[in-house]
Amino acid sequence: MPRLRFGPVTQLIAAQGINNNVMEGIKVNALMLRAVDYGENDKILTLLTDGLGKISAGIKGVKKAGAKLKFAAQPFCFAEYILSGRGDRYTVTQASETESFYELRTDINKFYAASAVCEVADRLTFGSADDAAVFTLAVQALSNICNSDERSALIRFLLSALAASGYTLGMDSCSECGARLTSSPKMRFDMNVGAFTCWDCGTGYGTGGATYNVLRMCAGRTYEPAYITDEGYKRALRLLREYIVFKTDARCAGLSEYIRLL
Repeated sequence: MPRLRFGPVTQLIAAQGINNNVMEGIKVNALMLRAVDYGENDKILTLLTDGLGKISAGIKGVKKAGAKLKFAAQPFCFAEYILSGRGDRYTVTQASETESFYELRTDINKFYAASAVCEVADRLTFGSADDAAVFTLAVQALSNICNSDERSALIRFLLSALAASGYTLGMDSCSECGARLTSSPKMRFDMNVGAFTCWDCGTGYGTGGATYNVLRMCAGRTYEPAYITDEGYKRALRLLREYIVFKTDARCAGLSEYIRLL
């Protein structure tokens, strides 16, 4: 995993400008989540940072051939960005790449798993200091996707990011009667409370032992190995997608495409 440079994460230098609301030299470690075109040669980046939370920042001229900062607007770029800003409006003035996660561009499954990480990180963050936990989890997940089975790495990220955002999945036992579920072939998942129940105890989303045991395995809990199958991974990801959509009211196109590829 790339080494994160924590500590004081912003350095604010008062500008010799029109007023004191203008700042230059704001340094942040950031992961580039999303980029949209702006004008002929510019882009607007959505950056998830370790100190400012999720922010938007303009970056100029990066659509030109040979642009010096083109890398800073590429998917999965993890870099130290230097920003100038007025209020909550930022512009990228410099960037120094920490990790490009190049392996994600050479394997289509890994690419879409990583795209799902960035997409969900975007859905679960809202521009506050609380975003730092999801930032760390997302950077770790991209490294894990590069270097290991991307299915497990993605599921671990989704579970951890949901928990960090207050949407922890209840996987200990049936949330209604307390019965052990690891050997149950059929069960339900209650989207409202984010917990599994016995089939007869609940009325929620129908699921089964393969989904439940893959999720428990990826969460580092005891599980029944007989239930761990390729289809189980796929079903676990589908349930997580539906839960994220239910809680955030936002589509997960990248995650859906990754599931389709499996």
